[in-house]
Amino acid sequence: MSNALQMHEQLTPEHLEMVDRLIEPYRGQPGNLIQVLHKAQNQVGFLPREVQVRVAEELNVPLTKVYGVVSFYSFFNTRPKGRHKISICAGTACYVRGARELINQLKEDLQLEPGSTTEDGMFSLDLVRCVGACGLGPVVTVDDEVYGKVHREKLTKIIAKYKEE
Repeated sequence: MSNALQMHEQLTPEHLEMVDRLIEPYRGQPGNLIQVLHKAQNQVGFLPREVQVRVAEELNVPLTKVYGVVSFYSFFNTRPKGRHKISICAGTACYVRGARELINQLKEDLQLEPGSTTEDGMFSLDLVRCVGACGLGPVVTVDDEVYGKVHREKLTKIIAKYKEE
């Protein structure tokens, strides 16, 4: 996501021009709402209100419908995500094996709450219901890497690896 808007940057006219260009082929075609939102998020990095308004106006879709779609689907983000996306499995197997302790550790170590991003924009944290690796619980993913049987010390080492990059 090289064009992704960083957390500390403001949405610029250039970002809105990029969004306008990607909307152009779909102008007035409300049936392409999800596709346009996905492309806009890939360009900007998330879907701030200004982008949602622009999409609604150009596709001739009520803003309430755009917001409904954005808030319903978990792959859309209304706030910037960190450079590294951490997910902790909160499914039953992972939860009983220590996922809550890992969540608490990230709160303490990074001041990172589920659904939020660190101040420096390096990490964001989400909870997921299941990653399909129950035997490896608790499971943590960072970007596309999956880590099993994670405990406090292992999580500290995982986070340190990404801080060094």
